[in-house]
Amino acid sequence: MCQKNMTSTRVLSVPSAKTPFEQTTIQRRELRPHDILIDIKFSGICHSDIHSAFDEWGGGIFPMVPGHEIAGVVAAVGTEVTKFAVGDRVGVGCFVDSCGECEYCLSGEEQFCTKGVISTYNSLDYDGNPTYGGYSQKIVVTERFVVRIPDGLGMDVASPLLCAGITTYSPLKHWNAGPGKKVAIVGMGGLGHVAIQFAHAMGAEVTVLSRSMNKKSEALSFGADDYFATSDPATFTELAGRFDLILNTVSANLNVDAYLSMLRVDGTLVNVGAPPEPDNYQVFSLIMGRRSIAGSLVGGIRETQEMLDFAAQQGIAPKIEVIRADQVDEAYERVLRSDVRYRFVIDISTL
Repeated sequence: MCQKNMTSTRVLSVPSAKTPFEQTTIQRRELRPHDILIDIKFSGICHSDIHSAFDEWGGGIFPMVPGHEIAGVVAAVGTEVTKFAVGDRVGVGCFVDSCGECEYCLSGEEQFCTKGVISTYNSLDYDGNPTYGGYSQKIVVTERFVVRIPDGLGMDVASPLLCAGITTYSPLKHWNAGPGKKVAIVGMGGLGHVAIQFAHAMGAEVTVLSRSMNKKSEALSFGADDYFATSDPATFTELAGRFDLILNTVSANLNVDAYLSMLRVDGTLVNVGAPPEPDNYQVFSLIMGRRSIAGSLVGGIRETQEMLDFAAQQGIAPKIEVIRADQVDEAYERVLRSDVRYRFVIDISTL
C-alpha cells in the first residue's frame, strides 16, 4: 500500500488503559474498490467505549481510538462503490467487516459472523491491522457496512442510534413487541430512553422499571404508559405475571428471579446490558411459567438501516448533550456517575 495514497486524520486516542485522551494523528488505509471515505461530523459516546478504554473486558489494543456511533458525509468513494456518492449523509455502527459468506452474513445478521465480525475499533481486521473508531475526523469503511442517514434525522441524534438504537430496536422487533403486548423496559438511561420510544412506536404497552421515581415524567414524555420504582418491594408483587417481554438495558446485576416473576407464561427476559459478574437464578422461575432468559447483540446492517428509517418516520431521537473533543475525559467521568441525559455526542469539528 502506497503511503501517499493513505489518508492522514486527527483522532482522540488513549495510549494505554485508564489514561487521558490525547489528540494525535493516524493513517487511514488507501481506498479499495468498495471502500468509502467518510468525513465524520459526530461520534457518540457509548458505555462500552469506557469499558474498552479502561480495558475492563481485557484484550485491549492500545493505542485505542474508540467510537462506534459515527455520523458523517461521504468524501470519496472507491471505483466499484454503487450504493453511495460523495455528499451522502451516512453512518457507521459497531462493525466494519465480516466474511460475507457464512449463513449469518448471508441472512443479514453479520454480528454473528462465524469467521468473526470485525469491530469498528479495538479489533484486528482480516489482514491483522488494528481498527480505529469514530473519535476521528475521517474513517475508511467498506460500503457494505455503511448505512444511509435519512433526511428526517439530524446527524447529531442519528449518531447514538447506530449503537443504542439498534441494540434496543432489534430485540423489540425479534420478540414481537407490538399491539396487544405488554413490554417492560428496565433502566432509564442511554439505552432505556431509546427503547421506550421504539416500543411505544411499535404499538406495545410500555412500562418503565427504574430504581427510583426521579425520571417518571421524562419516561412518560418518551411514550411510557406506566412507571414503577424497583427499589419498592411492592412493585414486584403488583406486577407479578404482567409482561410478555422485559428488556433489561442496565449493566448491573439484578435479582433475576424477581424480574422473572413479572413475566406472563411464555414471557421472555432479554438482556442487552452486560453486568460485571455472572447472574444467578432458580430454574423453577423458568419452569413454572415456561419463561425464557435471552440476550441480544445489536443487529445486522440491513436491520440497522430499517431502524434508522423507522426512527425518522416516527420522530424517534435520543436525548443528547453535544460536547467538544476536549471534554471527552470529563464526559467519561460523568457517565460513570450517571450524570448525563442521556447520551454524549462529540462534535468532531472541535477535534
